[in-house]
Amino acid sequence: MVDEGDAAPDFTAPLANGDIAEFTLSENLDDAPLVLAFFPGAFTSVCSHEMNTFQDRLADFEDVGATVYGISVDSPFALNEFRDKLDLEFGLISDADKEIIDQYGIGMDFADLGVHDVAKRAVFVVNGDGDVTYAWVSDDPGVEPDYDEVESAAADA
Repeated sequence: MVDEGDAAPDFTAPLANGDIAEFTLSENLDDAPLVLAFFPGAFTSVCSHEMNTFQDRLADFEDVGATVYGISVDSPFALNEFRDKLDLEFGLISDADKEIIDQYGIGMDFADLGVHDVAKRAVFVVNGDGDVTYAWVSDDPGVEPDYDEVESAAADA
């Protein structure tokens, strides 16, 4: 699993931003610090609450110079619908191929539901050098990050 002090694994994936664009981590370091908020699945209650909380605090993140992205294994089309439903102003990255969660070491299963290889709820802050300055990963998908801690980490990145 990726931890603080590690180089953030680079990736290219679809970005749901109202349209669908291509997002490459290394090409967006000028917008750092980047807050990469991984979530298990769009349209679920805890994930919706988490993304709404990031939206509610978006101005605070922007005030410290941070750019927020949500990431899940949902398709970019589903993520655009999710963005629309929640009125999110930040982009959502589609890891439909599950390569990013593999690179970051944060895949999990809901075996009793027959759902495999979704993202654990996790947040990574990446600085302008491409280094991870903050890493938080929960084995319990019902637990949300400490948003004050994430904002503080972004301010310090």
